[in-house]
Amino acid sequence: MMFATRGIVVSFSVFVIVYCVLSVGVELLWCGIRLRIEKHPARQIADWLFALRVLPLLTAAAVTLAVAVPSFVLLEPRAIDEPIGAIPLALALCGAALGIFGLLNAGLALRKARRAISAWTIHAEPVQTAAPVRVLRIAPAVPAMTATGIARSTVLLSHAAESVLTAPELRTALNHEVAHVRRRDNLKKLLLRFVAFPGMDKLEAAWLEATEMAADDAAVSDAAEALDLAAALIKLSRLTPGEGSVDLTAALVHGSVSDVNARVERLISWRAERQVTGRKWSPFYGLTAALTTLAIFAFTYSQLLVQVHQATEWLVR
Repeated sequence: MMFATRGIVVSFSVFVIVYCVLSVGVELLWCGIRLRIEKHPARQIADWLFALRVLPLLTAAAVTLAVAVPSFVLLEPRAIDEPIGAIPLALALCGAALGIFGLLNAGLALRKARRAISAWTIHAEPVQTAAPVRVLRIAPAVPAMTATGIARSTVLLSHAAESVLTAPELRTALNHEVAHVRRRDNLKKLLLRFVAFPGMDKLEAAWLEATEMAADDAAVSDAAEALDLAAALIKLSRLTPGEGSVDLTAALVHGSVSDVNARVERLISWRAERQVTGRKWSPFYGLTAALTTLAIFAFTYSQLLVQVHQATEWLVR
């Protein structure tokens, strides 16, 4: 029993140390690169920012499961009955608290979204469109248009929004929402609620802004469609001024008035170069890098386990 308890304490302690150190590192890195990435396509920026945001969680989980746990199980004597120090116990409690808080935060966001969607769709009617997702017409004016759902996505379109948009404007607006669905943005938002960490608000806000611009780019293929989407944004922002957003949904009109204006100006000055996603790398490079990393990891794994076990021994004492 004591062996298992020490193993749990060590695992949570390693996780919380790696997670917190990397989270602080991500915040510092974001402060240094936020002005340097603006010239890249919005889709790339959104992908980079999301990867940067979840890096602490993924790395901490990988280090804990692939190194810390095996080193303890393989190298820790089971017969030794040594007490657990106050520091590792406190770190373990912090790690457990982080996990519980993340689950509660994600659960509350999911519950709030489900309640809002249920209220919006009480008298919903299906709409026949060419969109590859289900579209429902809703009675409330707010939200004017939004993509909902995680496993099964649906686009909600208010009757008021449908009445003020022309056919081309409606088509490009639906394309915008479909882009959110294809990129699984609502699922990403749920994951971000799980990994909530102090000081990450600006990074997450930048990611949200990039996702909207990436969806704008995916929705249009020429200047005429860009103007149609800009017109849709203007009309719907006037239709629902000050429209609030609900977590785990992707509304067409999102953010402050200045955010919407920035998107409109960007669409008006649409350029075909934005559709270029940059240099395309062959999958061979990624596979080569992955195999090389695995080879180095396998070659040094035994020594790494010994060093990690020595570090955790010092930590427990």
